[in-house]
Amino acid sequence: MDWTASLQGLIGGVLIGLSATWLMATLGRIAGISGIIGTLLTARPQGDSTWRLAFVLGLISGPVVLMLLGGSLGNVAGNGVDVTGEVIGEPAGGVALMLVAGLLVGLGTGLGSGCTSGHGVCGLARLSVRSMVATLTFLVVAIVTVFVVRHMIGGGA
Repeated sequence: MDWTASLQGLIGGVLIGLSATWLMATLGRIAGISGIIGTLLTARPQGDSTWRLAFVLGLISGPVVLMLLGGSLGNVAGNGVDVTGEVIGEPAGGVALMLVAGLLVGLGTGLGSGCTSGHGVCGLARLSVRSMVATLTFLVVAIVTVFVVRHMIGGGA
């Protein structure tokens, strides 16, 4: 068994946890991406937006720095192959479906008062009941969606 993907996931999870802990310890803020970006996009951002902007710029620049240091970002390099060696093509449902899915995710984060990073990483660590319910809802909906797409619609392996 190749442990590379597991090790990468473990390292990524530890880094996410450390980042969320640092943000809470230094600024008293939760690392919920939808809330951070939502506040930046409002007409009149509330409070100090500097840390939010730095956070988002870090999310954008991190993969670029990785690529410049010789890491792989899959198709970003233009080779059409992802990190597992699989050929990358167009999304199965097309770009329009991806846009609709993105809008639905945005709507869901608004209805759920947060996203997987806020509820799943920070909320669960604080033993928030609301975050536990939200995270379980995310998981159940994801499992049902994968089942429907793969077995009922026939869109996957």
